[in-house]
Amino acid sequence: MKFDRSKIAGYILLTPFALLMLVPLLFMFTTSVKTLGDILSLRFQWIPQQVTFENFARVLEIMPFGRLLYNTAFVVAMTFLVQSVTISLAAFAFARLRFPGRDLLFFLFLVQLMIPATSLIIPNYQTVRTLGLLNRRLAIGIVYFASAYGTFLMRQAFRAVPRDLEDTARIDGCNSLLVIRHVLLPLTKPSLIAFAFVSGTFHWNNFFWPLLVTDTARSRTLTVGLAMLTQATESTPEITITMAAAVMITAPLFILFLVFQKPFIESFAGAGALKG
Repeated sequence: MKFDRSKIAGYILLTPFALLMLVPLLFMFTTSVKTLGDILSLRFQWIPQQVTFENFARVLEIMPFGRLLYNTAFVVAMTFLVQSVTISLAAFAFARLRFPGRDLLFFLFLVQLMIPATSLIIPNYQTVRTLGLLNRRLAIGIVYFASAYGTFLMRQAFRAVPRDLEDTARIDGCNSLLVIRHVLLPLTKPSLIAFAFVSGTFHWNNFFWPLLVTDTARSRTLTVGLAMLTQATESTPEITITMAAAVMITAPLFILFLVFQKPFIESFAGAGALKG
């Protein structure tokens, strides 16, 4: 049996870092199943003497977890669905169409990547307030409907697709929209999947903007609900409840990653392999 020494050395080098990354997750989970007595004890224990799941029940009593979960999933799905349309159309224009100032416009489009998101909070908030969208789920996602990163990623992917395929489709009677739908998107699926994971993770964990534009549980997301829970229990050292809520919030993403681990890795590998 032949061994790849470089690969084995890479595993040996990266394994400690991987284990180090798991320490916060392990601490979060073990704390969530501890009793308050274990937390107040001067003797720290990774594995509690008495495992309890009462903290998860307390979370459901204190915060409207089901409503917050629905709001978060709705915002993530809505934002990505709109983004998939906008970035595909913009990427097609920058990759396939020829018009005056195209390269300059694309450069200005990419400048958004260098602008801190916090610097746009005030104008975005004023726009959302003017439109009467405050305390609505649409207010959370509308400012992210266009994505410079997604446009750049899909543009590079579209440019890697041979033009002969597009020309063949046009001979068969396809217009630009049909070319995007039936030719370009199927061939660049790895890039779109990679962007879906990036977008979904970002909007699932997004906190400050949802906090700013919502003020009731009707539209708040899980991260905002976690902050409200922390404020509600700050008078007592109930870190176990906070950690239980954190486990419940991160569990859906963790489960999705375990289920779709193979296509997740393949999508990033495929997206990285595209050149244009």
